[in-house]
Amino acid sequence: MIRFHSPTLILLLVLAGLSLLSCGEESQRMPHGLATEAPKGEDWLDLFSEANAPLWKNVTDSSTKAFVLSEEGMKMNKQKGTRYIAWTGGGFSDFELHVEFKCGTDANSGVFFRTDPADPVQRGLEIQVFGDHGRLPSTQSSAALYDVATPAFNMAQPPGEWNSYDMRVEGDTVIVIYNGWKVLDLDLSLMTMPIGKFDTPLAEQPKEGHIILQNHGDEVWFRNLKIRPL
Repeated sequence: MIRFHSPTLILLLVLAGLSLLSCGEESQRMPHGLATEAPKGEDWLDLFSEANAPLWKNVTDSSTKAFVLSEEGMKMNKQKGTRYIAWTGGGFSDFELHVEFKCGTDANSGVFFRTDPADPVQRGLEIQVFGDHGRLPSTQSSAALYDVATPAFNMAQPPGEWNSYDMRVEGDTVIVIYNGWKVLDLDLSLMTMPIGKFDTPLAEQPKEGHIILQNHGDEVWFRNLKIRPL
């Protein structure tokens, strides 16, 4: 038997279909960026240069297989556990930093700054590196101030393509440009209470510390890590 639906029901079904189509179209309206070029000039310190390469140390344990540094940059090797690779040539307070990275889907790492090698998790800040192309941003997505602040957009390139962070850290200000788009502009002085993983308010964190790259057990590549003290 053929049953005829009422005009009202048919109209509701049509509107529901159009709504689903609209949502599908909107989900594709994501901003796209490109990795920025590495800065040039004598005032930029190349932390992957031949002179600086020996200053990178695994400060977590005695494992010598956590990373490989070559003329092409640094590769985090896939292994069990989490380790922290610090540039031991000195600390930085206010600076501009450029770094490029690529990774596979769900590969995890991070760029730490103003960090204490003895306790990177609590005594330092991390801009998350994550293979999350096409996903919504969160406090644990790529370019997040990890577990604290969500970037405005997730600008991650597809797996295996190069991305860039351009950071400016000055006083209490932290700015992150992700593949050419400003996605974070934070005032740490407002964060006078513990947030996320941090037991100490970020407003009370040290204003100077080391640059550290995280090996979270996944293969991640870094290149063109350059910093300019302000």
